[in-house]
Amino acid sequence: MRTRQLGWTDLHLTVIGFGAWAIGGGGWKFGWGPQDDSESIHAIHQALDLGVNWIDTAAVYGLGHSEEIVGRAIKGLPKRPIIASKCSLVWDDKGDILYVQKKESIRREVEASLKRLGIDVIDLYQIHWPIPDPDIEEGWETLVRLKEEGKIRFAGVSNFSVSQMRRIQTSGRIASLQPPYSMLKRDVEDDILPFCGKNAIGVVVYSPMQKGLLTGKITTERAKNFPPDDHRRQDPDFMEPLLSINGEFVKKLETLAQDQGKTVAQLSLAWVLRRPELTSAIVGARRPSQVEETVLAGDWVLSSEDIQAVDKLLKERGEKIKTVGGK
Repeated sequence: MRTRQLGWTDLHLTVIGFGAWAIGGGGWKFGWGPQDDSESIHAIHQALDLGVNWIDTAAVYGLGHSEEIVGRAIKGLPKRPIIASKCSLVWDDKGDILYVQKKESIRREVEASLKRLGIDVIDLYQIHWPIPDPDIEEGWETLVRLKEEGKIRFAGVSNFSVSQMRRIQTSGRIASLQPPYSMLKRDVEDDILPFCGKNAIGVVVYSPMQKGLLTGKITTERAKNFPPDDHRRQDPDFMEPLLSINGEFVKKLETLAQDQGKTVAQLSLAWVLRRPELTSAIVGARRPSQVEETVLAGDWVLSSEDIQAVDKLLKERGEKIKTVGGK
């Protein structure tokens, strides 16, 4: 699989990364419903066997559970994959999630993450959300100190705006940004991607398949029957009228992908990777079979004709959304 350098760092990531959000399981605010831990470990091993060289997780995923599963999966491997994790979301005894960027809190978090992962250093450590905004300087300066101390190799951020990145970069160079990006969520194209490109900040995007919508496997019936603790039940993209509009869009994407002997999931990934600012797309997987499909997108470079065809379908979707009063 192709690799790309992460911004100015010496990390070279495969263009597809393993996303460990969903393997955190259910029972928490942003969960994905019940998950079999053994299948999670098999999915990770399958990804590594197929050439993926990095895993993205976070302390809050499953309230620590995702990091524990990643730690179990990589234990004893002859070559450890690159590990990225995140801080600033903590939880109390009731499982309620709090946003904290105070120095003492982040220091506790990194030690707990290192223990759960079973490693001595985290390759890429990111502030998960810039909340509360007045504390982002303190949070970032703490990550800079952790890098100097050898707890982490590189420090990055997630979900930060351009103005927030400008505020913190005076204290230390930003290795990477992790924003959401897909055919259906394109806000980062306006100013964030150009800023990262200009400043040699690596970009690793999450939800490139829009939480499963761009896989061709989400039907109206399936969306209605998501488990009670699947956070997508509250996502407008999975509710009417957007669900039907998205379904029509995906069917047209499927036709385009099939003409190339590909799947709509592979098309969705190749589409985000068309941007030169991107280092990698983070792809969540809960089963080995999902990995087997998505890794094949890592070597697909879209032609200008393919890109134009997708643009045409996106324009049609936008017009339909306007007719129902959406955004």
